[in-house]
Amino acid sequence: MSPPVSPKDLPLAMALGDSLSASITVMAESPGGLPNPAEKEHVSHPSRRKISTSSETRQFEGLVDGYGNKFDIPDYTINDIRKAIPKECFERSALRGLSYVARDIALILATFYLCNLGAAKFPSVTWLFWSVYGFLTGLFATGIWVLAHECGHQAFSPSKVFNDSLGLVLHSSLLVPYFSWKISHGKHHKATAHMERDMVFVPRTREEHCRRFGIDTEELHEVVQDTPLYSAYFIFARLLFGWPVYLLTNDTGHNYHERQPEGRGKGKKNGFFGGVSHVDPRSPIFEAKDAKLILLSDIGIFVTATILYYVGSHYGWSNLWRWYFVPYLWVNNWLVAITFLQHTDPSLPHYTAEAWSFVRGAAATIDRDFGFIGRHFFHGIIETHVLHHYVSTIPFYNADKATNAIKPIMGRHYRSDTSEGSLGFIKSLWKNARMCQWVESAAEAKGEYNGVLFFRNRNGLGPRPKKVSS
Repeated sequence: MSPPVSPKDLPLAMALGDSLSASITVMAESPGGLPNPAEKEHVSHPSRRKISTSSETRQFEGLVDGYGNKFDIPDYTINDIRKAIPKECFERSALRGLSYVARDIALILATFYLCNLGAAKFPSVTWLFWSVYGFLTGLFATGIWVLAHECGHQAFSPSKVFNDSLGLVLHSSLLVPYFSWKISHGKHHKATAHMERDMVFVPRTREEHCRRFGIDTEELHEVVQDTPLYSAYFIFARLLFGWPVYLLTNDTGHNYHERQPEGRGKGKKNGFFGGVSHVDPRSPIFEAKDAKLILLSDIGIFVTATILYYVGSHYGWSNLWRWYFVPYLWVNNWLVAITFLQHTDPSLPHYTAEAWSFVRGAAATIDRDFGFIGRHFFHGIIETHVLHHYVSTIPFYNADKATNAIKPIMGRHYRSDTSEGSLGFIKSLWKNARMCQWVESAAEAKGEYNGVLFFRNRNGLGPRPKKVSS
């Protein structure tokens, strides 16, 4: 695949947009995030794939990504990926993992002590000390979130009981329902970029986008662009409220719950009061056998909420706000930003059910760079996400070596955007909000290739939306 076009080469509107800018379970007993045999009816078998990957058809079949570059279908297997990874990359150490947990907790406590001391000595700038505390603690607590994520994937240690016990404690402390998230996150890994089964940041189709904004599908290619103010609102609302809304409503997850095999999804839809939630054991996200785990997750949230109530009632609600909830909002912000940018980029495809396979879906992710913060405080979750979708049991401290091992296998299908480091990461939020508004098949795609979908927008960036006859 041709390298992504630099933002400098995009239309003037993209440059103006940039100037305005200043969201894993054990794979249900499937090692490395591979599809569960019990779900094989959902996984595209090579012999049944409609899209050929032969050299004659792979070069160009009218597939054009959101930058306007030609796109090729991945042409390797999961076994190729696993064989390329050195055996030592799979080694997990509970002691080493716990050292990172202890470090992050120590950083939080030290930050609290120093900022509390500073606020007491310099009362005229108390707000400054507590603002610094909120930001820094948000970074360290995001690291705690990531380590619990390692537990959910069984990447923390060789012991499943230890992993789940620690993960439950760590995630509950951040008001995350551990097992509920673990189950839905596992489904995300098994169906990444699948338009009807993925659980995270499933993009709107052309038709869904038109219905939301009251636009005729046939006229979408002629519609004027969104205002920058709308894009700014989209980013702000998503970063501030996206994570709790997702837990309560399954927002950004698929909405095909009628297909739940136990019939739990009948009449249920994403949204408030739609019956699809990470805290309800009856939700179609889960199966009946999961009920005890969902309740255990809810109990973890309740215990944390009880502790917070005690702190607020004894030390003051304003103190509780600055001590806990300001860092909590920062954690939500980073979590949504990270997940959004891992799965949203003009270069990334999405697939219909007929075109999807595990290998293709796992390749529809992108590595980015967030500098020192990403490498050390966020434990590399931003920089090595592509590998993580192929083999999720590799611990984060071995992920760089494993990533370098699979790059030659993936070749042009490995995607990364590390330009400008941390600043580039932040700027990508704006770029993707402007360029990635819905997905549709490429204008030149023929036959079965219509099942490979790419981001388009109405802001004049990248390829124009295709014309659709009425």
